[in-house]
Amino acid sequence: MVEKNYDFRARHWQYHRPGLRNPERLPQNNEIFLDDSWTLGCDENAPENTLRALKDFQDYLLTSLNLSLRLTRTRKEKTLWFQRDNALDKGFVITAQKDGITVSTAPRFDFPAMVYLENVMSLEGAPVIPEGKTCRKPLYTSRQVHSGSGIDAYSDSELAATIHAGYDVVALFMTGIDRTPGGYCNVNDLIQRAAKYDIRVMIFNYVQTFVHPDEPGAQEKFDSAYGEFFKRYPGIMGLFLCGESLEFPSKDPATTGKPRSLADNHGIPDIKPSPGWYPCYDYPAYLACIEKAVHKYAPHVEIYFETYNWGYAPLDVREKFIKNVPPGIIVSVTYEIFAQKTLEGLRTPVMDYTVSTDGPGYYFTSECEAAAKYNVPLQGNVNTAGIGWDFGTVPYVPVPYRWLKRNLDLRKARKDWNLNSHYATHHYGWWNSVAADLGKWSSWEDFEPDYDLLLEKIAVRDYGKTAAPDILKAWKIWGEAMEHYTASNEDQYGPWRVGPAYPFIFHPNITRTMERREITFPTAPHAHFGSGIIRTFYQPCENENQSPGFLRYPAEIRSLEKMLKLWNEGLQYARSGADSDNGKRLIALGEFIRNSIITTLNIKHWWKLNTAMVNASGAQEALVLLEKIENIAIEEIQNARNTIPVVETDSRLGWEPSMEYVCDKWHLEWKIRQVESALREISAYRNMLKFSIPNQ
Repeated sequence: MVEKNYDFRARHWQYHRPGLRNPERLPQNNEIFLDDSWTLGCDENAPENTLRALKDFQDYLLTSLNLSLRLTRTRKEKTLWFQRDNALDKGFVITAQKDGITVSTAPRFDFPAMVYLENVMSLEGAPVIPEGKTCRKPLYTSRQVHSGSGIDAYSDSELAATIHAGYDVVALFMTGIDRTPGGYCNVNDLIQRAAKYDIRVMIFNYVQTFVHPDEPGAQEKFDSAYGEFFKRYPGIMGLFLCGESLEFPSKDPATTGKPRSLADNHGIPDIKPSPGWYPCYDYPAYLACIEKAVHKYAPHVEIYFETYNWGYAPLDVREKFIKNVPPGIIVSVTYEIFAQKTLEGLRTPVMDYTVSTDGPGYYFTSECEAAAKYNVPLQGNVNTAGIGWDFGTVPYVPVPYRWLKRNLDLRKARKDWNLNSHYATHHYGWWNSVAADLGKWSSWEDFEPDYDLLLEKIAVRDYGKTAAPDILKAWKIWGEAMEHYTASNEDQYGPWRVGPAYPFIFHPNITRTMERREITFPTAPHAHFGSGIIRTFYQPCENENQSPGFLRYPAEIRSLEKMLKLWNEGLQYARSGADSDNGKRLIALGEFIRNSIITTLNIKHWWKLNTAMVNASGAQEALVLLEKIENIAIEEIQNARNTIPVVETDSRLGWEPSMEYVCDKWHLEWKIRQVESALREISAYRNMLKFSIPNQ
């Protein structure tokens, strides 16, 4: 199993997995068992998507369950009949009897109904449907994702895979008319192709409108910037706005009033936040201008505004913003960011997306409560696709019991605060995994499965009956391990983001050209963010809401040592699945994360030792510390070497859509060369220290 870069895409798009048929699964009471005496049919005047979904289901039966059924336009005995029922406002109804099955769907639910049937059958390993009437309605109005195969990359294969994974809206970064950060995009073509799979398209806004709502002619400028979009793209369902990509010249004295890029004064930073990073008193008026421009041309468009950037702000300021949000704006709130965690009495708040929290953060609950109080519609920014910034270049984090807890919390948020839709993942995309399965099965109105039984069936489906009990144990232990994870900025913009390819930069500046120690991480020229979201010179990123790094690191090291121990314990159970390709890839995923933990532990020791060495009381003390630094460098070289066969087993490891590859074989070999260079610097520094020791 040696893959080349991007080979993973073929597996990502294989939404009908072969070989799921379980010959031991026999018909049971109260269920319909399809065989080759059945046919699949729909009326000759059925909508195109009904026939398209039916053909997809036909392919699933043949590819996954080795059952070939012909299509018919005539309804007769033993026909699985698809039909559109416009009386249904949403969802679908399956009526299964011995002599025939009827699947009735609301508009935009042909593919979701078909996918539901596939999900039921795949878990059983047989073409079975429960006898009787099954009604399913979605709990949320939409579940939104970015592409899992590349930034704004929406081939027909990606779209088909997306609806099979349970997501019904795709997000598209846009900087202007027909323009994404990657270049030209035929947006209307995407809208039309997505609709063939019952998927809608939303815009993630990168359009700059640095205009204050009080300026003369301000509304005309907003109409020009936003109205034109929706004249050109009438099929767009939503517009997603985020503070950091929506700065404006606020008059709020609590802010700089300037874009972040211009916030310094001749190199002197302003400690005030830039607009976009603070709930300015005039932000609601700014949003009202956008809302008016959009709904002037497209009243149906849903407008989301995410408060992600200012969850740190005092509650009274955040609540005042929510109270004044203009009608027509849906507030999007992030589940985990800014959660207040402590470690050995130290403050270690969550700085970005992670599954390591036990529940939603105070920022999430407080804003949801405020939105419910003032009848402001709500969306959750929730990462239930299974990825965050925990490990930046993995397809998903294999901790399903934690993802399940999050999904159940969100069901409660739907009930308590009417949290109505999900932004399920950011630009790191999605992977068809156990996390996606849990998202699908927990998103039905008035229905929930037996989740323990569901996870058991998923483990059997993906890893085999023999291995399943040990896989379940691995998932539980890995979930426990995540309790000891660190979610600081320096970690999530450093070793967690890159993995074992993260460089180890020697602190003393041995140079004749006086270059800075930070180096640019090598990334592909076409990468959306590339090295722009990677910090290579590791040091504490201090924050006024957390304890200082020199106090945190000893406690974080002890915590990560516990995490490493538990992760290795889970790996031992995961190795039970080594006989299957899925099992081999789960082991590779586990080993990649384990090696990332080693790198994160080592870089914290590296910082402590380098800092101690350059502040040592004498040369002899510095030499002792230098030897320890050298040993870490040698260990990291071996850790990188150990990771090469891991990323060759699964080419999705080491890749993320906005950075492209940052931890493939090439980058791991680059890391080895970089640390070997650091070892030469260490050798030179050893000689420099010896200058100061008599008789050396």
